Amino acid sequence: MSERVLVVDDEVAMAGVVASYLRREGFEVTLAHNGPDAVELARGFDPAVIVLDIMLPGFDGLEVCRRVRAFSDAYIIMLTARDEEVDKIVGLSMGADDYLVKPFSPRELVARVHAMLRRPRAGKGPDAPSEPFRVGGLTLDPQARTVTVDDVAIDVTRTEFDLLAAMVARPRMAFSRRQLIDEVWGPGWYGDEHVVDVHIGHLRTKLGDPAVEPRFIRTVRGVGYGMGSG
Repeated sequence: MSERVLVVDDEVAMAGVVASYLRREGFEVTLAHNGPDAVELARGFDPAVIVLDIMLPGFDGLEVCRRVRAFSDAYIIMLTARDEEVDKIVGLSMGADDYLVKPFSPRELVARVHAMLRRPRAGKGPDAPSEPFRVGGLTLDPQARTVTVDDVAIDVTRTEFDLLAAMVARPRMAFSRRQLIDEVWGPGWYGDEHVVDVHIGHLRTKLGDPAVEPRFIRTVRGVGYGMGSG
């Protein structure tokens, strides 16, 4: 069964070119040209990857990303005409996985889509936990892919679960951003490594785990992150 890709761009010709390249690679592609249609198609079409332009009519790509993240963990590649750091930070904070600046090569975009879909799932390695893991009031069940805090179920995304699972597998290890990317996104992934910080931030909010007084996820100054409060 071919993977589904949603291409969102108000430049109809550009969207068509990107779609044609993806279809040649065997992807099932559908198109949207404004913000509201993008959100509805993301819900109904259930894509594995969303190629999302920032500048859209209706509401922009950042708002699309924010709304989509409420119900989908599809990989999101944002397209922007400006190579500005603020765009990247805001986009990542909304849950985007990667960025491309216009003009870009459609072949490069296709390569990034393939790289994302090759991403290995966390919790599948030889040292991954198979039994439920507990730290303080947090329980992670790798088989059921569920997370609870103080016996209350927490709704986490696929990426958030995989980050937790990667750290749970080696609870005494301090992971750098690059190591977490290799574990969760895969060693072939390239993009802004601060995407890790964004997902960790979302996890902390959901877990009720503030960085200043962590119960579960600790910041290791000058290194990255690990499990535990110490």
